[in-house]
Amino acid sequence: MILDNDPPVKLKGVGDGFWITLDPSKPEQLLKNQLIKLFERLKHLAVNARVVIDTGGTEGYDDLVQNLGDFLKTRFDVGIVSKPPEKRQVAVERIRQKDLDRGWTRHRSEVLMLRGRIRSGQKIEAKKHILITGDVNPGALIIAGGDVMIMGRLLGHVHAGYPDNPSAVILALDFRPTQVQIGEYAAAGLDDKKTDRVEFASVIDETVLVQDYLGANPFGRLPWPEVV
Repeated sequence: MILDNDPPVKLKGVGDGFWITLDPSKPEQLLKNQLIKLFERLKHLAVNARVVIDTGGTEGYDDLVQNLGDFLKTRFDVGIVSKPPEKRQVAVERIRQKDLDRGWTRHRSEVLMLRGRIRSGQKIEAKKHILITGDVNPGALIIAGGDVMIMGRLLGHVHAGYPDNPSAVILALDFRPTQVQIGEYAAAGLDDKKTDRVEFASVIDETVLVQDYLGANPFGRLPWPEVV
C-alpha cells in the first residue's frame, strides 16, 4: 500500500528490467510525468527492458496499466510491460513445495496399476486410483476410491469415488460399461456402441455424464503433477 506522503511513482531495478510501483488513484497525466522524470535518467538502459507496473494489489486498473505500458513503449522503447505475477496462496505454495521436495522415485503410492485382462467374475479394489492396461470384460467389477482409467475396453461394472467422492472420473479407450457409479451417483444402460473417441464419465449436476475426453479434458484443471 502506498501512503499519502510517498511519491506517486517508484522505480527499482529487478533482474533484466524494472519494477514500477505507483498510486493508481492519482491522475494518469501526473503518473506519466513522474515516469518521464524517472526514465529520462535511465537513457539507453530502458530500451527493450522488461517492465512490471504494480498498482499495489488494487483491482480495477487494467486500463491504466495498459495505457502507461503503451506510453513507455512509445516514448522510451521499453520491451515487455506486464502486471505483477499472481501470488499463490501460502497453503497452496507449501503443498507445491512439499510435493517437489518429496520427489517421485521412492514414494509409496496406494494407486493400483494392473496389466492384463480382467475377466468375468473378478473383483478389483483399490483405496485410491486404479489404472488397468488391458480390457475389463462383462461381469468384472472395479471399485476405486478415486479415478478409474482403463487403457483398453471397458465392458464391466465400475464404481469410482467409492464411497462418496463425486469428483472422480472413469475413463476408457473403448467406453462400453454395463454400469458405472461415481460416489453415490449411478448410471446403467449406457450407450454400448463402439466409437472412435476416448470417453470418460463424471458427475455433473448430480448426473453421470459421458463425454469426449479430448473435448472436455477433465484433468486440465490440475495445475501441476500431484503425488497420489
